[in-house]
Amino acid sequence: MKGLSILGSTGSIGTNVLRVVDAFPDRFSVVGLAAGGNVEVLAEQVARYRPKVVSVADEGAKERLSRLADLSSVRAVTGQDGMVEVATHPEARMVVSSAVGALGLVPTLRALEAGKDVALANKETLVMAGELMLARARETGARLLPIDSEHCALHECLEGRASEDVRRLLLTASGGPFRQRPRETFDRITREEALAHPTWRMGRKITIDSATLMNKGLEVIEAHWLFGMDASKIEVLIHPQSIVHSMVELVDGTVLAQLGVTDMRMPIQYALSFPEKWQAAIPGLDFTSAMHLDFEPPDRDRFPCLPLAYRALAAGGTAPAVLNAANEEAVAAFLDGAVAFGAIPETIEEVLATEPPTAALELEVVLAADRRARERARQALLRRAAARAIP
Repeated sequence: MKGLSILGSTGSIGTNVLRVVDAFPDRFSVVGLAAGGNVEVLAEQVARYRPKVVSVADEGAKERLSRLADLSSVRAVTGQDGMVEVATHPEARMVVSSAVGALGLVPTLRALEAGKDVALANKETLVMAGELMLARARETGARLLPIDSEHCALHECLEGRASEDVRRLLLTASGGPFRQRPRETFDRITREEALAHPTWRMGRKITIDSATLMNKGLEVIEAHWLFGMDASKIEVLIHPQSIVHSMVELVDGTVLAQLGVTDMRMPIQYALSFPEKWQAAIPGLDFTSAMHLDFEPPDRDRFPCLPLAYRALAAGGTAPAVLNAANEEAVAAFLDGAVAFGAIPETIEEVLATEPPTAALELEVVLAADRRARERARQALLRRAAARAIP
């Protein structure tokens, strides 16, 4: 049986990982679970899977968990050190990295350093420190397998192909809920409207990133590191149906596409079972009913977060970490109702312009850039919130 540790076990990806585990009970054992403060769901997971170690955000969450779950045979730990312990447990052969945002960076890096295969749903880790992550994986022989539906699709289409045979990668995007909304109304976008994704059901942060197209920008950076492709060979296409999950164009003009239903269990099972293919209960596409596939280029003026991501990738070094930090702070402020939707790209652009990039070969350099960018973003967001409050 393959021992699994799951970072972010109570989130959307984590709960779907456990649905895949339930479908193949003879193939997996859950060794470790790490969550934040959602101890109610975590308590149910502890009772069902009986992990060796479980991590929560802090001592308060640990105390609440102890009242809800029997921890007599489970080691309970807290904070980032606790997540690292879950990620490096000796019995874990694979670590699913699905914690939201920069929180997953250090535990994922430590897992790779320990030689664990990583099924990666936390794209921010590669955005922030892609060069460092890939270097550690090469040193230990650990594998990085994508869980994102788009990168899973690219991985399948590229399997066994030489890089010189590839002309470009085509990442598809639904376009989010505001693909056709007039640009002049964006500052009236409500949190509820932004969280109403047309095709996928995801966590709050990634749903807002989808609405701004920053999610696709982060995926461009992730694809650069995962597949060793220059940014000029990675393009984004709007595909509202979300049936084609991504495509690869070869040098002879052939285009390979991966199609499937919008069910996250599919890319999760791909990563957990690779290189094998297992029979699944996931429904296939119904080609007997009417179906159409539409594609269009993204409107970069409407969604400036996408070109900002390309700009950060071109700048290199710590610039993508700065981009990610500013985005996380801006999205949180929007979700809290402090700033308008348009403040998200404005804040990111301001922080990128004031934080020059440096080489990102050391963890502390990346973390320091992340801290500085967050502080600059908070200051910028406070100014925007104050200006918004003036009648």
